[in-house]
Amino acid sequence: MLGKLTLDAIPIHQPIIMYTLAVMSCVGFALVAYITAKKKWKYLWVNWVTSVDHKKIGVMYIIMAFVMLFRGLSDAVLMRTQQTLSSAGDAGFLPPEHYDQIFTAHGVIMIFFVAMPLVIGLMNVAVPLQIGARDVAFPFLNNLSFWLFISGIVLINLSLAIGEFAHNGWLSYAPLSGKQYSPGVGEDYWIWGLQIAGIGTLFTGINFVTTILKMRAPGMTLMKMPVFTWTALCANILIIAAFPILTVTIGLLTLDRYLDFHFFTNDLGGNMMMYVNLIWAWGHPEVYILILPAFGVFSEVFPTFSRKPIFGYTSLVWATVAITVLSFIVWLHHFFTMGAGANVNAFFGITTMIIAVPTGVKIFNWLFTMYKGRVVYNSMMLWSLGFVFTFVFGGVTGVLMAVPGVDFIVHGTVFLVAHFHNVIIGGVVFGTFAGITYWFPKAFGFTLDERWGVRAFWFWITGFVLAFAPLYWLGLMGMPRRISQHIDPSFHTGLAIAAVGVVFVIAGLVCQVIQFTVSIKHRKQYQDTTGDPWDGRTLEWSTSSPPPEYNFAVTPKIHALDQFWEDKRTGGVSPPARYSDILMPSNTGMGCYIGSFATVFGFAAIWHIWWLAIITGAATGLLWVLNSFRVNDHYLIPASEVQETEAARAAQAENKPSNLDSDGIPCVQM
Repeated sequence: MLGKLTLDAIPIHQPIIMYTLAVMSCVGFALVAYITAKKKWKYLWVNWVTSVDHKKIGVMYIIMAFVMLFRGLSDAVLMRTQQTLSSAGDAGFLPPEHYDQIFTAHGVIMIFFVAMPLVIGLMNVAVPLQIGARDVAFPFLNNLSFWLFISGIVLINLSLAIGEFAHNGWLSYAPLSGKQYSPGVGEDYWIWGLQIAGIGTLFTGINFVTTILKMRAPGMTLMKMPVFTWTALCANILIIAAFPILTVTIGLLTLDRYLDFHFFTNDLGGNMMMYVNLIWAWGHPEVYILILPAFGVFSEVFPTFSRKPIFGYTSLVWATVAITVLSFIVWLHHFFTMGAGANVNAFFGITTMIIAVPTGVKIFNWLFTMYKGRVVYNSMMLWSLGFVFTFVFGGVTGVLMAVPGVDFIVHGTVFLVAHFHNVIIGGVVFGTFAGITYWFPKAFGFTLDERWGVRAFWFWITGFVLAFAPLYWLGLMGMPRRISQHIDPSFHTGLAIAAVGVVFVIAGLVCQVIQFTVSIKHRKQYQDTTGDPWDGRTLEWSTSSPPPEYNFAVTPKIHALDQFWEDKRTGGVSPPARYSDILMPSNTGMGCYIGSFATVFGFAAIWHIWWLAIITGAATGLLWVLNSFRVNDHYLIPASEVQETEAARAAQAENKPSNLDSDGIPCVQM
């Protein structure tokens, strides 16, 4: 009746897990009690859960990313503490099998459920506004993508309480992920959590490529798009091209585990190297799916706070396109050591070095944008400059490892771990933090506290350097990655320094929590009434903060790059003599329903509860079909309401000046 599910699946014999579950349960109950006491369930359902507004969906992505960041960071603390204790001669507190699960969960969570939603959230908030659109091309699909992502989160976190998680690394290499070596349900949690969330991500890619190509404002040619929109377009093209590879790869692994196929086994015609090729044919474009939008954020921040146009717009665009293409022909550098031969290694080594060229072009573009500009060193610029420092160092070490001979020496060491985190944290995380601060007033109508933002940056970058710089040194000393027991005492000093770095990172995250708390508490003092708190250049700053549900009362007409900047120079755009009715998509709970059934289906498939899997799988498909017959999927905003909204916005902008000084710094007394 319940398949493989028994009471033994609850890890009552592991105190760390049980304490964690107790804390999570208390937090969950407290949250439910608070929402109930405030009578906010209906508000959340109507305004957020069922919303198809791209701005609200973007905010929900970012909120969930921060929630999962705490989970992923807690795993990092456990790993670093265990390694430090082990290198000091102590047995530590994590047995090998538990450490391997934490190690795998950390990688999966940070890539799929922190970095991806941060990037997708920013694209949701900014891209439709930047191109003058009222929403994305497929609003319901956007809502469904989010709830499929939530389904993946639920399954990943359920593995903590019921059963176990995978223990073969964040990409679950075959044949270790096969049934012979991983007979438990941990690998199945990995399969279904990533498969469901990955399908949602694929839907996002289709949605945004369609939106950018088909819904740009009249006159906005491709070469008049903001750079962030360009990077979003290229990232979503990569999603469409790469995520089907992940879907098929996980599908083949599923057949191996569930139906005893032998695609990736060591016998009966299987080939484990086919798995490695497929997973990295997706995996390396995934790195650029994450980093390209971060590059786009920096391309908005640097010109805005240097008070001058972006240097070399055309070269930036072509560099972005070049990176997009080259990202598909470098995947084999992830396994130079497999013995493919000198010719194959040389080809992929050369392409890996070449991809550094367009990335270097971007770095020089941003530096020259600052040159002779009136630079404002606020928290957004600090995140951006911190990125330049950390990412360049990470990129240089990447080029070093593009030499197959060097890679053969350092590939299995923590040197590679340091390089990867240099790129992901220094690039993606710093970039999204800059983007969140930059577009926060657009989403919520008030700016974030600058002082706590600056403190967060300095803690983060100090902690980041302390946490990962020693790993380069340890890697060159020969410290293997993925070890947790009986670590050589000569590695202790470096690991101890890295552990101190983690403490600084935690302090930076605490500063960000305080920043959000203080800003929300004093939001009236931080209020932006102009819609343009940073004296921005692109179309999103021409709307109110936050924008109305329709974004633009009148679709903008584009004649130049940075059209809004040009409009401000020439005196602005006069309001129309009369407004028109606006048709907007209606909210729907169908995405939440489908995501819920998909979650139950995934859980049932993990535990081999086949009757439940059949019912929920059929219900998921049926709900999707029923949604296609929905007739009242739009509502009308009358012209009179649009006129009232725009008049109120204009009056507010005239009567209340912005809370920023001439340098773009919030003027707030605390």
